[in-house]
Amino acid sequence: MVDGPEDLYGVDSDVPDLTGTVLLHNFEGFMDAGSAGRLVAEHLLETLEHRVVARFDADRLVDYRARRPTMTYLTDHWESYTAPEIAVHLLHDTDGMPFLLLTGPEPDREWERFSAAVGSLVERWGVRMAVGFHGIPMGVPHTRPLEVTAHGTRPELVRDYRQVFNRLQVPAGISALLEFRLGESGHDAMGFAAHVPHYLSHASYPAAALSLLDSVERATGLRLPAESLREAKRQADLEIERQVAESDDIADGVRALERQYDSFAEAAGRNMLAEPGAPIPTGDELATQFEQFLAEQGRDDT
Repeated sequence: MVDGPEDLYGVDSDVPDLTGTVLLHNFEGFMDAGSAGRLVAEHLLETLEHRVVARFDADRLVDYRARRPTMTYLTDHWESYTAPEIAVHLLHDTDGMPFLLLTGPEPDREWERFSAAVGSLVERWGVRMAVGFHGIPMGVPHTRPLEVTAHGTRPELVRDYRQVFNRLQVPAGISALLEFRLGESGHDAMGFAAHVPHYLSHASYPAAALSLLDSVERATGLRLPAESLREAKRQADLEIERQVAESDDIADGVRALERQYDSFAEAAGRNMLAEPGAPIPTGDELATQFEQFLAEQGRDDT
């Protein structure tokens, strides 16, 4: 007998009525420039009370030899083992509104069964919308407004967001597939990608996390705390400015990106983030860093 999607997870026996809730999701392991999505997920779990209401069978989904879990050795014995966990957490926003957060390593196998399993939870709990979030590297300077690309299963979900890209073929990620499959099943699903300056893509960039958090709030109506992320952004901004001031090469690179950014804005006759929904002249220049990064990610995964 072939296992069904429901065989991939176990559900807590005491789950309240979740009809109309939102499911947020973020997975580790593929692409998250500036650790933007990870910072949001960790921030929510650190600042809001939560409990696990469903766990997926990581033994079936994770390739341990590709991403080896951590064990701790103490003097003469193994003290502990940190097993990977793919779980759905139940949280409440600052107004007491419940919502769900699915986190963990991106599954290495059984993507279709995993997507169907998440879909079955969406239907079981009456989830009204699923929202993913992460960061992507772009050829933009940190000194200009940070933009977010939005995509969704219905045009109405993203009509207030500017579309930077036209058509791209990129290596797949489970968040994208999950959004795609949920849309095929008639469910509302969205995703947000914060544009992270490519020279900061391998560092933690709280500014991008804040933009993602704001986008999630706008899309879902949730009220989410942001104080600690704002403080982290302030500290990170100071460090970035210090490094720029101490390096002529970095400063020259930032100024070149500023000129490129401003030329696009001038050609459009307004700031790139003004008038949501209006077209902008993106061209191949803005997409080059993103496409190159994705191609490198695809080669690394083979």
